Amino acid sequence: MIAVVYSGSRLADWRLAERGKVIAGFKTMGINPHHNDAARIEQLLNKNNTLINYAEKIKRIYFFGAGASGENRIIVSKAFNSFFRFGKVFVGHDLKAAALATCGDHRGLVGIIGSGSNAAYYNGKKLEQNNYGLGYILADEGSANWLGRNILQDYITQTMPPDLVLKFDEKYSLDAKLILDKVYRQANPILFLSSFSEFAFENRENIYVRNLVIKGFNLLFKKYFIPLKERHDIRTVSFTGSVAFDYQELLENVAISHGFEIGTIIREPIHNLLNYYLNKNK
Repeated sequence: MIAVVYSGSRLADWRLAERGKVIAGFKTMGINPHHNDAARIEQLLNKNNTLINYAEKIKRIYFFGAGASGENRIIVSKAFNSFFRFGKVFVGHDLKAAALATCGDHRGLVGIIGSGSNAAYYNGKKLEQNNYGLGYILADEGSANWLGRNILQDYITQTMPPDLVLKFDEKYSLDAKLILDKVYRQANPILFLSSFSEFAFENRENIYVRNLVIKGFNLLFKKYFIPLKERHDIRTVSFTGSVAFDYQELLENVAISHGFEIGTIIREPIHNLLNYYLNKNK
């Protein structure tokens, strides 16, 4: 039996499969080693009855998640190796998952625009290292986190259009003091920030929201994809993530304006990831 896991900061998507058949599919809280140590991750695993029931039968675990790069991979590996005592654990970055899900074993440019955002060149086997993944404070252009950050900023500074202010007040009971407390004093502010992408999507036809989304996508292409295109002479870019999927018409328009063409856009890579590893483990 194999387990394939794709985790953002908010949720982790799981699939358990055996002999080409899916045994179970479910979601848990997100597993991000930037925010969770090994003990906290193992505690999360021990709260899921499905995982407890199948833990000893799972022989290979493929985990991909936000923040799971460099030394942070050790944090995830430690927790998973302790829980899945009879399994071999593979830990990779969420960008590698996006690459496998959209490009398979072929080269291409790949991006994530979900809770966070990132970009890379994939040579068909591995990602080229870069300094793009700077997280929810220094980067994440165009993502749910970035949208939420800008929406809250415009709300507090009273630069949001009045009609949206009314809708925002109807949906949320927030003021500047409470917003600042949740962002600067409470744990996991990215979960709070990215939650406002729901408000953006509900008002996606509003010109303010459309312009904000376009601004984020333009920043993403200018900062990351244009340099990658020039370095590798490749124009096709594929995406995973909820924001990329929800605003794919705007994303395609922005891509074309910068001389790119869109390959594939998928909301959740877990299905393609599972198929990739089922084929590898035949």
